[in-house]
Amino acid sequence: MVIELPKLSNAGQIKEVVLDESITVGGENCYPFYTFEGQQQHLPRIAMEVWDSPPTDWAPAALAPFADVADNPPAWAQKCVNQYGAEMICLQLASTDPNGQNRSAEEAAAVVKSVASVITVPLIVWGTANQEKNTEVLRQVCEAVPDRKLIIGPVETESYKRIAATAMGYGHIVVASSPIDVNLAKQLNILIGNLGIPGNRLIIDPTVSSIGYGLEYCYSVMERIRIAALAQDDERLQSPLFCNVARETWKAKESRLPDDPLLGNAERRGIMMEALSAATLLLAGGNIIIMRHPQAVSLVKNLMAELSA
Repeated sequence: MVIELPKLSNAGQIKEVVLDESITVGGENCYPFYTFEGQQQHLPRIAMEVWDSPPTDWAPAALAPFADVADNPPAWAQKCVNQYGAEMICLQLASTDPNGQNRSAEEAAAVVKSVASVITVPLIVWGTANQEKNTEVLRQVCEAVPDRKLIIGPVETESYKRIAATAMGYGHIVVASSPIDVNLAKQLNILIGNLGIPGNRLIIDPTVSSIGYGLEYCYSVMERIRIAALAQDDERLQSPLFCNVARETWKAKESRLPDDPLLGNAERRGIMMEALSAATLLLAGGNIIIMRHPQAVSLVKNLMAELSA
């Protein structure tokens, strides 16, 4: 006896966002890896993290693969691409934070230009949580690199007018960032759309967490965004999802504690925390995952290959 499994068809579809000639995200009309119910022609992509200055608070296990290039962002980016096979780079402009080194927008733009000049894969440029400084920095970055498409974020409610308008003027892609809430994500997308930014240049950052630190709540919010986009055909939520999981994982205390009889080997623990966090977010609908440790990246790539086989 043949059993026919019920299949759902969705009215909505996630918009495609073309990052470069070879990489497109989005486009699916089914839930993550539910290819028996629809199409997911573009698999999620992993971007490896690069910082604009040497990290001072990273766990030793996370820093070790990049210790020789941590003070040289272009070389760091090249190592991620050439040695670890990075499909994308996420340049974190951590040094521009006024509570830290407070580097200028001009310095940040120069670093972005130097990184952009040595890689051909898509480049994400990520600012800080300080809205005033972030606005200044990201606008300068948009102007400094007019000859290639950047992915610019975070663009938040307080700063979207100035950053998104500048990004649109130079042909960049915007990452709309909102604090773990479906309605706030939709509202920001509406505001950005009203500026004239088309859906094929917009990505949603719902704000994520790592395993053990509220990941289940982030998963639920992402799941609700996907249900609204696909089942309810909500156009304002039909954008790819961005998950900045590396920083959340490696700032968790469990990923930073040394070897322990109960917790085990520190390096293995941190890698598994990052890989499991990323895998969970992929199943919630993540299209772009920001990761740090090469071994964690390899684990998640293997998982995606298995799920899509």
